[in-house]
Amino acid sequence: MSPLILYSIALAIFLYCLRTLLKRHPHRLPPGPRPWPIIGNLPHMGQMPHHSLAAMARTYGPLMHLRLGFVDVIVAASASVASQLLKTHDANFSSRPHNSGAKYIAYNYQDLVFAPYGPRWRMLRKISSVHLFSGKALDDYRHVRQEEVAVLIRALARAESKQAVNLGQLLNVCTANALGRVMLGRRVFGDGSGVSDPMAEEFKSMVVEVMALAGVFNIGDFIPALDWLDLQGVAAKMKNLHKRFDTFLTGLLEEHKKMLVGDGGSEKHKDLLSTLISLKDSADDEGLKLTDTEIKALLLNMFTAGTDTSSSTVEWAIAELIRHPKILAQVLKELDTVVGRDRLVTDLDLPQLTYLQAVIKETFRLHPSTPLSLPRVAAESCEIMGYHIPKGSTLLVNVWAIARDPKEWAEPLEFRPERFLPGGEKPNVDIKGNDFEVIPFGAGRRICAGMSLGLRMVQLLTATLVHAFDWDLTSGLMPEDLSMEEAYGLTLQRAEPLMVHPRPRLSPNVY
Repeated sequence: MSPLILYSIALAIFLYCLRTLLKRHPHRLPPGPRPWPIIGNLPHMGQMPHHSLAAMARTYGPLMHLRLGFVDVIVAASASVASQLLKTHDANFSSRPHNSGAKYIAYNYQDLVFAPYGPRWRMLRKISSVHLFSGKALDDYRHVRQEEVAVLIRALARAESKQAVNLGQLLNVCTANALGRVMLGRRVFGDGSGVSDPMAEEFKSMVVEVMALAGVFNIGDFIPALDWLDLQGVAAKMKNLHKRFDTFLTGLLEEHKKMLVGDGGSEKHKDLLSTLISLKDSADDEGLKLTDTEIKALLLNMFTAGTDTSSSTVEWAIAELIRHPKILAQVLKELDTVVGRDRLVTDLDLPQLTYLQAVIKETFRLHPSTPLSLPRVAAESCEIMGYHIPKGSTLLVNVWAIARDPKEWAEPLEFRPERFLPGGEKPNVDIKGNDFEVIPFGAGRRICAGMSLGLRMVQLLTATLVHAFDWDLTSGLMPEDLSMEEAYGLTLQRAEPLMVHPRPRLSPNVY
């Protein structure tokens, strides 16, 4: 071992001892497992942190204090605690802590997801809300979502008698192309046939990798003296991945600029990227202007969070319906009544599909796309439930554990959409951040900006896939034997991709 590494380790030990001596909290901290020297509770996190933290909460309670390296971490694992932190004290927990993913992948905190709370974040949030996620924008681009879903349906119909399809991969292409047409005015992958191509497969692998890396508890984030060593190799992987994404995004941006110049600045292009480029020349109310880097960072957010979360949620929903034939039959009965068998589902049908809406809510409950909320940081010390929360503490909300809390849900591990219907246990609970029993999009100021678009896309895709096809599993696998194991990352992926044989069930002219 080199002298420099030994020096770094010795320095880390010295700083830990000094910090421990100087920073003895005079106030009562929330309970939690006893930390190890230097590394703190990092070993307690395990391979599936949302599972490990849920197990710890059963011992120490729904509000816990952990020490990850030198960092105080507060974990919320119940609806009431989450409400305190994300509603009552929302303003105090509105920014993000230091994070290697934001530094190395998200253009050093210049994106919407990880930007510090302040004027620039408000500018990025306003731009996204007005031009991409407003009710008007969602209605204006309704036809885009429906057309791209129809492309997917035709591709699946052609694959009916061939080898099994990887549903998650095709869903990712569909969501990426729907977003691409809104943001860039064109598809990102393929020729519109719906068939995957090598570029799409590479993009999907990049998105999965970024979510996996972002979910790693990187030692360097919690023990700064060891950051430069990159003991887990996480930083090197992030830097390499950033280069690949930046090449992709820079190409999109430069191509679009040339297109706009070639059109002489005409009004032909009404996509989001054209709007973003035009906004570079004008300052907002606070005198701020967009930069190329911020534009690429916004595109990165949209193409990663906007594709992976939606496609993985739909994949979970289809898997659950395959495993529960009686529930699937009820969904089909509703779809055939409302839509019939001579056309595909449209956005306008969705409000009438009350049982389908309940299925989507139940999928978000059991399989939240982000099982641990993106971290927040305490701007100032505060008190929660009689416990002291130190300034600078990182906040994690265990969304996965809250949605499976037996104090809130009857038989919480069962897939039961009826719980959200009239007469069920939670008929009036929504999933948009107002009811903390199920918060797949988060809550408060930093709630997912793309919630409305993501929810519509998940509803439309799930309804259309269920309506248009019967689903057979591969190799004679029985529905009850379908694996529902999770692969942990920033988003909740299936450990095994859903491989299926689709069989058309509508009139032939639909396909």
